[in-house]
Amino acid sequence: MKVNNLLIALFFISCSVFASVSEKEKQALINFNKSTNGDNWTTKWDFNQPVDTWYGVTVKDNKVVAIELASNNLEGKIQNTIKDLKYLETFNVFKNKLNGEIPAEIFNLTHLKNLNLSFNSFSGELPNTIGNAKSLVKLEIFMNQISGKLPETIGNLKNLQLLSLFNNALTGELPQSLYNLNNLQELLLNSNAINGELNENIANLTKLENLSLFDNQLKGTIPSLEKLTNLKSLNLSLNSFVDFSDASLVNLDRFKLQMYKNNKKDKVSLGEKEEGIVVLNKNLKENPVTLSIKE
Repeated sequence: MKVNNLLIALFFISCSVFASVSEKEKQALINFNKSTNGDNWTTKWDFNQPVDTWYGVTVKDNKVVAIELASNNLEGKIQNTIKDLKYLETFNVFKNKLNGEIPAEIFNLTHLKNLNLSFNSFSGELPNTIGNAKSLVKLEIFMNQISGKLPETIGNLKNLQLLSLFNNALTGELPQSLYNLNNLQELLLNSNAINGELNENIANLTKLENLSLFDNQLKGTIPSLEKLTNLKSLNLSLNSFVDFSDASLVNLDRFKLQMYKNNKKDKVSLGEKEEGIVVLNKNLKENPVTLSIKE
């Protein structure tokens, strides 16, 4: 009897020690590997070993919670079977050779907090499902070939602190819902083709520390930024702004202000400098140029 009890105890111990992720999650990982040319990855996976030993994969409580494969020579497309990794919190494939459209299913991963698809060749538009990833804190898809407008559903990402989509081919006006992301600390949308005007509700983003909208097609009046007291870096240059709503911009005395006409950075005289601040004047209306404000 004692022997039987010992065998049963050893059985349960062995099960707990060698417990692994579900077969569905494992198959999703294998599909991801094969669709991204896994045989040629810099650091490969050994399918004969437990999943928690695979390079870049983090397993917690028998669930895959992170895939971190930056600069690992991934090439190909991300298949929609990524949806089966439903406990994923971090997905980082920065600086690889991935292409095609971003699967809409990736934004249905409700536990996802950090998504980095940057420095690849993703194309197409951002799917409306982007608003389903409500746990997202960091969303980075910069330096790709993403086109189209920012979906209105992006306003559902109330926990978002970093939105980095620079160096893409985004067009259209900024969605009104963007101005409801009250936890946003960094908004990096430079080097796209975003047009329209910068809405006065930008003042709602009071936690912003870095606002970069340079090299777009924004126009009209720069709204008051007086409430953005946490700003450390601001760049609105290489747009088509023609006026300021008030003089609040010059009150951000931790910045130095310069005006540029074009990519060659031909400066425009805006008045006298006082303690490192360029005093703005009506020349902005008479000579539409672009604005750069940096520390």
